[in-house]
Amino acid sequence: MQKLAIIGGGIIGMTLANYLDQTKYQVTLFDDPTGQATKASAGIISPWLSKRRNKQWYNLARDGAAFFPKLIQDFQLDQTIYQQSGTLLLRPEKQLTELLKLAEGRKKEAPEIGTIKLLTGVQTQKELPLLKPLPSIKISGGGRLDGKAYLTHLQKRAEEKEVTIIQEHVQLTDDQAISYGENKDVFDQIALTAGPHLKELLAPLDYRVDLRPQKGQLLVFQTALKKSGDFPVAMLDGEADLIPFLNGKILLGATHENEAGWNLDETTTAFEQLTAGARKFLAEPEKLLGTPFHYRVGTRAYTSDFAPFFGPLNDRLIVASGLGSSGLTTGPYIGYLMADYLNTGIAKWQEYQKELATYIQHEKKLKPY
Repeated sequence: MQKLAIIGGGIIGMTLANYLDQTKYQVTLFDDPTGQATKASAGIISPWLSKRRNKQWYNLARDGAAFFPKLIQDFQLDQTIYQQSGTLLLRPEKQLTELLKLAEGRKKEAPEIGTIKLLTGVQTQKELPLLKPLPSIKISGGGRLDGKAYLTHLQKRAEEKEVTIIQEHVQLTDDQAISYGENKDVFDQIALTAGPHLKELLAPLDYRVDLRPQKGQLLVFQTALKKSGDFPVAMLDGEADLIPFLNGKILLGATHENEAGWNLDETTTAFEQLTAGARKFLAEPEKLLGTPFHYRVGTRAYTSDFAPFFGPLNDRLIVASGLGSSGLTTGPYIGYLMADYLNTGIAKWQEYQKELATYIQHEKKLKPY
């Protein structure tokens, strides 16, 4: 049995830990949850109307969304974690006409998009009473995922599989050794899934990594809406999205703050920015924005071209990062693909990304594996 370490207990690392063959690997997961993007996140699983030009990213996001039925079955995710709620997309009418054509075209390769309907303002408000009567597109296949609840659930399952979980800040001594506190341990394989911290983890090994941290804040409102769990999510025109959950919980977010670095402070600027963007879509803004709320704050990892990367760096190190704001859609699938590679030795991700050397270079110009 091989000793395998996972550094990073976010959406990729925790999914990876749960899909690894426990008869082949003795797994230790190192998790420093401070600022972790997944623990702070909750979001929309509905990539099909994205107009990003990166076809590799779209293929990954499309297949990541299609992976959710398997994920739900494998990990027994209930509606407090994931729900296929449907998605409302609110845009100016001319854009809705264009997006309707895009959706119909993409449905040919992505039947999981479900039904596609152009709604009148009255129909939109009936679907989600918080909104003004504005036209929208509804996609039945869209869903919502609570990142924090997902990690809590998967951590419990990992512990039941006898995965050792250590909450410590770690460093790589070389491509087999990990130091933490006064301890040092050697592993046959190490998976680096630590989001933006991948850059600092690989620095002692003389690797340069194309990553930057991006702060994200979202607002969690606790309302008295009894049927909130029946509402679809709403992708508003701008930065803010509305994400209803069970028991009156309504999320609004999230910000994309490139200059905040590792700062995790909650800011009134984020509240003003998100609520200002939402007000023009809300029928009675204070019914939502005037209710008790709290913040979720985390740090995402972004590459220069906004695309994720993952795969083997050498014989002993496998890496993944750069998920950005699509991490809830792509992260579980990437974790599954990495586990499948480690279990079988077969890589099944060529269509999803550029070569790993695009994002990671050795200072001594040694070509990555």
